[in-house]
Amino acid sequence: METKISASILNADLLHLEDVIHKLETAGADMLHFDVMDGVFVNNISFGVPVLNALSGITSLYKDVHLMITDPLKYVEAFAKAGAELITFHLESESDPDATIDAIHAAGCKAGISVKPATPAEAVLPFLDRVELVLVMTVEPGFGGQGYIHDMTKKVETLRDAINASGREIMLQVDGGINAETAPIASGAGADVLVVGSYLFKQEDVQATMDGLRSFAAQAQQACV
Repeated sequence: METKISASILNADLLHLEDVIHKLETAGADMLHFDVMDGVFVNNISFGVPVLNALSGITSLYKDVHLMITDPLKYVEAFAKAGAELITFHLESESDPDATIDAIHAAGCKAGISVKPATPAEAVLPFLDRVELVLVMTVEPGFGGQGYIHDMTKKVETLRDAINASGREIMLQVDGGINAETAPIASGAGADVLVVGSYLFKQEDVQATMDGLRSFAAQAQQACV
């Protein structure tokens, strides 16, 4: 199982964001993780459609858009037009999940569904036949730089088993507190997409850091075979 790195720019140097993204391209990031927060669903406000549209004009990196907003259905089309290729929304939002998945697919994007730490894995199971990604939040969504919640590892294991049983190719993503110590834990539990932000941008050598995380993840997965 190949591990992908989705580089979150939430805590990147926003004054030099174009340079940051070109550095990520050169370093071999698999995805650009774009956190959208409305100040209501989570207690923070971040990027919106205009920023994504601007970034889409300067990079070919796969745009992994994570909507942490109250009414994602209302904004699916706008983010798709701005360059999103994968749109993930929260099961805890106010939008109807099936309608939101339909809208994401109709807009030409892959659909992801995410759950906060308090939401059980079982809540996601009815949607495994419709989505291309499941995102387990391993911190409370809203702010970067938090520590990995180790109780979430069991949730990742449960969802990996369910995804394997489904027979579908569904990415299993983890977001929150991913670093050299926690990447092997999440990967060993079955995650194949690691969202890495604060830890990544604190390192001098971004490429070596991503290569190291992939190596740790591969070793953890092999140990679990």
